[in-house]
Amino acid sequence: MELYFLLLLLLLMIGALSSGFPVAFALPGSAILTIAIAALCGYLFAGDTDAYFAQGGPNQWLSAGVTNLRSLYWVVERDTLIAIPLFVFMGIMLQRSKIAEDLLLAMAQLFGPVPGGLGISVVLVGALLAATTGIVGATVIAMGLISLPAMLRNQYSTSLACGTICASGTLGQIIPPSIVLIILADQLSNAADQANNLRKADYRAITGEFSMPADFEVVSASAGDMFMGAFIPGVILVGLYITYIFVTALMRPKMAPAVACQGRYDRRFVRQLLLALLPPLLLIFVVLGSIVVGVATVNQAGAIGAVGALLMGSYRLNKSRTAYYPATLALFSIVVIGLLLNNFNLNIRNITTQHDQLAVNLAIAAVLLLLVSVLWAIVRIYKTDNILNQVMLETARTTSMVFIILIGAAMLTSAFRAFGGEELVKHYLTGLPGGFWMQFFVVMLVLFVLGFFLDFIEIAVVVVPLVAPVLLADPSANVSAIWLAVMIGLNIQTSFLTPPFGFALFYLRGVAPAIVKTLHIYKGVVAFIGLQLLTLGIAAAFPLLVNYLPNRSYLISENAPPPNNPRLQLCLEERLFSEYEEQGAVIRSALAEARLLDMTDMPENLRSNLKHSLNQMSRVTDSVGQVQIAQKNLDNYAGEYEPLHREVRAIELGLRKMDKKIAALEDEIQSLNYAAHEEQFEKPELRQQISALQHEKVLLNRSIPENWEGAREQFLQLAADVKSARNKYRLLVDDSYQVLQDSREMILGGTALLSLITEMDTLSSLITGMSAEASIEQIKQLEAELSSMKDTHLIKSKLSRARKALKSVEDRDKASTELLLARELLDKEVDWRSAARQSLLPGLTRLDMVIKNTIGLRMQPRLSHQQAEGIAACLAHHRDVSLAF
Repeated sequence: MELYFLLLLLLLMIGALSSGFPVAFALPGSAILTIAIAALCGYLFAGDTDAYFAQGGPNQWLSAGVTNLRSLYWVVERDTLIAIPLFVFMGIMLQRSKIAEDLLLAMAQLFGPVPGGLGISVVLVGALLAATTGIVGATVIAMGLISLPAMLRNQYSTSLACGTICASGTLGQIIPPSIVLIILADQLSNAADQANNLRKADYRAITGEFSMPADFEVVSASAGDMFMGAFIPGVILVGLYITYIFVTALMRPKMAPAVACQGRYDRRFVRQLLLALLPPLLLIFVVLGSIVVGVATVNQAGAIGAVGALLMGSYRLNKSRTAYYPATLALFSIVVIGLLLNNFNLNIRNITTQHDQLAVNLAIAAVLLLLVSVLWAIVRIYKTDNILNQVMLETARTTSMVFIILIGAAMLTSAFRAFGGEELVKHYLTGLPGGFWMQFFVVMLVLFVLGFFLDFIEIAVVVVPLVAPVLLADPSANVSAIWLAVMIGLNIQTSFLTPPFGFALFYLRGVAPAIVKTLHIYKGVVAFIGLQLLTLGIAAAFPLLVNYLPNRSYLISENAPPPNNPRLQLCLEERLFSEYEEQGAVIRSALAEARLLDMTDMPENLRSNLKHSLNQMSRVTDSVGQVQIAQKNLDNYAGEYEPLHREVRAIELGLRKMDKKIAALEDEIQSLNYAAHEEQFEKPELRQQISALQHEKVLLNRSIPENWEGAREQFLQLAADVKSARNKYRLLVDDSYQVLQDSREMILGGTALLSLITEMDTLSSLITGMSAEASIEQIKQLEAELSSMKDTHLIKSKLSRARKALKSVEDRDKASTELLLARELLDKEVDWRSAARQSLLPGLTRLDMVIKNTIGLRMQPRLSHQQAEGIAACLAHHRDVSLAF
């Protein structure tokens, strides 16, 4: 019965949308009506409102709706959506302040004399507007009004001109900052959590282990990661557009002729070009650069963009001599703040000198000047044709629409799950032949078709949460959430152009002159659709283009993981093992030199540990060889084992599906018994279906190859050998390098220990005259100072005994004796460390310089930029982990 109500839900939604009913109310309305009808039917015909729900009932659905509402508006951690009104405001402000018009005119004059130059300028301006406004409708309409007449006037092919404008206008879907990517980041963060739970459940069911290795977890992604992931594919798409127009102009000059410059390339032109081009470029650099560098979150970058748009609008809409005063004042303030941040610590708590106080005061003054400039710009825009009021109303309207659709989509998705729709989607996708790529193709095709009828918001919040968990959970492809989001974004962008329902086509049709026929628009976009599909294929074939920048940014950020992070180990060791081969002779020479160092000044136990450490380091190459042999054995066997593994896992998946069908039929029989108020209400056809499924299950179980158990056991043993070899290598390098680091730290700590001698002598001389409480406090201070120094536990032990003697019975003589013993131990420590500083430390430092980026890399606090770049490139590739499942 649940399927009938699921069908009713879909029909109500399609009917409401096709009738022109607002999307924001069509989605929740369909869900509410279907839930109410299902509950009423359950109450009337089965005596239970939950009877016709696959999961829970109306109460659980209502609880889920309240949870979604609360998570969307009140959960502090879910702050990604805050960026939406900020970027919407930025885009509308720049569009209303006619920045686009200035850009088009300046770029057209610059590139006009080049073959196809007018079209190239439209693409470049479209890319710049995409990176500043991100609003498809506004961009297409603006360029249609400004550039289409100019292109037609200069004898451009009507179809090429229309296709160029439509394609360039949709770049805002994929070039950051994009509202699409922000919404996808929010939806895919939840989808990644669900995918991770699915993968853990599969791992537990298959292996019997309750904890899944961190390497296999599905990682979520932020909006900032999405922005960086989409940047390179966006640039590639722009490059393909420009190349197509330029080649077309060369091969068929009549379609895109060069346009003679109507002005002169003089200082005035350069000034106009810089004024039109530099502010948007600077805004793009500040907004996206702050995210990439890690200086700002997406929300903070959105606030920066909104303020920047205000300042740009203030001078563009004002024609007086003081037009640039607010922007100039703001720029001056920002430069002053930047200089102060680079040269002073502006933390008020850390003020120690008059210079620090002066710097903080100057920073406060600069911030106040910045605030004044922003307020000045706000007042000016407010007084200019009431632009600010219009922009604020449009922003509020757009943002409200987005958030209401998010709530409605959450309600619809909950209803879809309540009637078992999610399980149906999952079973359909996982049952497709061809594995992940067939599933991915079907999902992309569905999204492409839905793009004809639905806006990107509806697709992102209704369809993506249903299909993304299945795609992300698949261990055979092991794709990242960033890559999936960019692929979906490119797909949705393509659907915006596709006849006959592409939204961009309607936008241009609404502003194009009568001479432009609809067929011209349709013909013009065909080539650009092909280029978008080509970009989609490039991003699919080379995930490095999408994943590299987010990984690199993460690994060089202030919050970067240390090199011993479990997720980095395979890529880290892949890099290190090649470096051992290249630098093996240098490392062996450095170790041989270190063994000849004079260690006689060190205590016997420390000297023995250091010699053992050096011997262990010389075994690293052998340990690496064992890892490589074990990995080679596993890789060789995996090629033979993989087809058998996939065959058996497909059979087991079929068995699990049959179990679920049998359980569903049993539940249906139970519900019939309950409805009839009888203990034994038999439905013969249901029992026959169960018997048939059980028989089919027996046959399917027999189809598992006889050699499966032995092959699986051999694979697991080889995998265990690899894991053991890698763990031995990691333990070897960590332990041996730690001893080297401890030895150097102890020797360097001799200076700090020397400074404690005077304090201890003073305490020993005053202990008989001081009160017990004062003496105990002094001893505690000494213990605290010693706690930060290596290998001082014996000295601390004597001080602790002295403190206890004073605390328990006030035995000052015993306390003095213990202090004297502590003083003798301190002298010994200072003596050997001071001697070793001259005889041993330089040699250990030379050794550390040689091995810290190989043997000692895992123990470093963070990766260098070069190391981070190499590991980021390695992590950017999707690694098949299905054989572990």
